[in-house]
Amino acid sequence: MDARTLWDKYRTHLCVDKKAGFALDISRMNFSSSFLDSMEPKMQEAFSAMQSLVKGEIANPDERRMVGHYWLRNPSLAPDAQTKVEIESTVARINTFASEVHSGKIAPPNGGRYQHLLLVGIGGSALGPQFVNQALGTAADPIDLYCFDNTDPDGMEKVLGSIPDLSKTLCLVISKSGGTKETRNGQLVAKAAWQRAGLNFAQSFIAITMAGSELDKTATSEGWLARFPMWDWVGGRTSELSAVGLLAAALQGFNINEMLAGAGEMDELTASTVTAKNPAALMALMWHYVGSGKGLKDMVVLPYKDRLELFSRYLQQLVMESVGKELDLSGRVVNQGIAVYGNKGSTDQHAYVQQLREGLNNFFAIFIEVLNDRNALPGGISPQHDAKDVEVEPGVYCGDYLAGFFLGTRAALFEKDRESITITIDQVSARSVGQLIALFERTVGLYASLVNVNAYHQPGVEAGKKAAGQVLALQQKVIAHLKSSSQLLSASELAAALKEDNNTETVFKILWRLSANGRVAVEHGSSPFENRYGIAPR
Repeated sequence: MDARTLWDKYRTHLCVDKKAGFALDISRMNFSSSFLDSMEPKMQEAFSAMQSLVKGEIANPDERRMVGHYWLRNPSLAPDAQTKVEIESTVARINTFASEVHSGKIAPPNGGRYQHLLLVGIGGSALGPQFVNQALGTAADPIDLYCFDNTDPDGMEKVLGSIPDLSKTLCLVISKSGGTKETRNGQLVAKAAWQRAGLNFAQSFIAITMAGSELDKTATSEGWLARFPMWDWVGGRTSELSAVGLLAAALQGFNINEMLAGAGEMDELTASTVTAKNPAALMALMWHYVGSGKGLKDMVVLPYKDRLELFSRYLQQLVMESVGKELDLSGRVVNQGIAVYGNKGSTDQHAYVQQLREGLNNFFAIFIEVLNDRNALPGGISPQHDAKDVEVEPGVYCGDYLAGFFLGTRAALFEKDRESITITIDQVSARSVGQLIALFERTVGLYASLVNVNAYHQPGVEAGKKAAGQVLALQQKVIAHLKSSSQLLSASELAAALKEDNNTETVFKILWRLSANGRVAVEHGSSPFENRYGIAPR
């Protein structure tokens, strides 16, 4: 494509909203105008399905649930008055609670003010808050964030060791069902750490969960500091603009009202049924075009701003958990999905752009361009830390190089027929972060309609949890049998004794790990498979 034709295509298809400070460029995707025309009927069907979803019709048929994350930033869309009031009152409670923590009205039992926040969650309960923390955090924040986002004891020990003062730390435990094992485990580890430090953990612990869940019951019976709600109609991967993300953000001093306003602003743009004016519709169509409606190409997310480094990790769950499905809504095997990975510019210049340009053409890129070199976040920049105005060459600044690398990389990829979408925002702010979250939430919903899958359930995740539970049940049987046996047994002998011959490898792996942690004794044989095991002396 010559430069003039590309310029004309850019002017024709650029979707820009000056008020929102946002633009979407699809000109470097090699679609034809006939493609857009041919997809318009399906796009209108997707719009209709989205309108029904927003009105409160069942949009997750497998679980018979409404899908209401759009109500979070515009409660007037909620299907009933009670839901509207609950949303509004929760945001008001969050703002009040954060204000009282910052003022010292809600204070640590030993006096002073809370300065740190330990967030315990996994998946959507951690990825969103971590992304927002990276995007909006400054040295002037009243509270800094630490996270347990796995059930790795070493990782949790590292986090606990980095918190300056547990006595001035709030602990926020997030689990929708209250039964998520990774979060439950982190909660118990945190509780033990508070108790070892001689602190009353309950006076600093906060729960975000559904009413009546196991976590809700625990927080009530133990007298935790506070509880905030999650609702059946908000999925984990779309929960950042619920209490899940808003409470952590507010405690850190971020403007959650601006986040919600930005998301609401994007929701208005992406509710349009005029495809050319709807950025989410255009992006969904490009995902469909480039992957032939089957997800045949990966999505590489390249934000040219350090603050957006974690956005690709956030999008991995949002996109892959939503559209990565074996069956479509008709029950046919389709094995849909889009693999997502990413890095930040210009770090990617030195990482994997070499392969993107000259290796397999199995991807499309989403560039995120931020126009303002510095972000007007609370706290400002002290003069001694100012980098924006340092000339690195006469009349050239660091931000000029960042912009140059973005434009150069995009051009270099396009020269080799590597396609890309570019999102442009004015600056990274609470408002623009809300916009980005809402943009991709709507795009995922529309794309799922185009390929006829349920974007709002996660049977694969549930299957993984079930399989993990079976492994742990088998481990209990292994330990119980070893305790009752006077002989050392190999993995094969133990599996046979348990009548678990089909799970001999799993038994072997369980024993291998337990012996590495000193929980069973091992007599080494000529190979690992000849090792014999018994209960380790305590």
